Amino acid sequence: MTDNSWKVAVDSDGLTISSDLFTLTTNGTDPVHLEAVVSELQSAVRGTYGQYCGLSRAAEMVGERWGILIVRDLLVGPKSAAELHTGLPKISTALLSRRLREMTYSGVIRPAESADQTGQERYELTAYGRALEEAVLAFGRWGAASLADPRQEDIVTDASLMIALKATFLPERAEGHEVGYELDIGGHVIAARISGGVLDLEAGPLPGADARIDLGFALLALMTGETTPQDVLATGQVSVEGDAEHLARFVSMFQLPRLPAPRVATV
Repeated sequence: MTDNSWKVAVDSDGLTISSDLFTLTTNGTDPVHLEAVVSELQSAVRGTYGQYCGLSRAAEMVGERWGILIVRDLLVGPKSAAELHTGLPKISTALLSRRLREMTYSGVIRPAESADQTGQERYELTAYGRALEEAVLAFGRWGAASLADPRQEDIVTDASLMIALKATFLPERAEGHEVGYELDIGGHVIAARISGGVLDLEAGPLPGADARIDLGFALLALMTGETTPQDVLATGQVSVEGDAEHLARFVSMFQLPRLPAPRVATV
């Protein structure tokens, strides 16, 4: 069969795809709904990559769309399906439910003991799933080399920021520092504590912080060295409540590698 033998029709009842062998009609044409339909079909016929390879097996378990982002958000802490959906609003609830079932079956996540505020079941990473952390951080560092200005539809969440901070933290430069920062990154407030070369992060304010740093939207440029602490302070892009030297100290401990990757243009 060739692609030319397929017929596609859209009407008020939904999307219909047919051939000489089958007819498939969806219950609507909403893009999110269609994505869920495609995911159901993929899951129904999904096999393996047929490779006796660790990377292949990892891709089978978390490489499907949204999988690695679910891992990212659970690295911050247990979350219910509703909490995950808040941070991943473009995933359909049906597809999210399927991914959670698949990743539970694979042993990457499991039901957590604690429920969310509404009593819904939460999920957490297993010890096996948490072992993905270094891979996720390295993947994030690699991808950040191609970040340009945010696209109109892009969102930032507390979880994505905390993972970005973990990914860029340089423990060897933090040795000997005992410091706490309250960071405001584009309206998201993150408490960062550094002690003995170890970074601890939590969403929300940090009472008694050594400095409160409003980074605005300058964090990426500071991490890549495209701008300097002195420049952003002079232009007012960044403000510091406390000793201004804390900004330079913070930037020295959070850096992105300068990879020879082009910046992806916004569309």
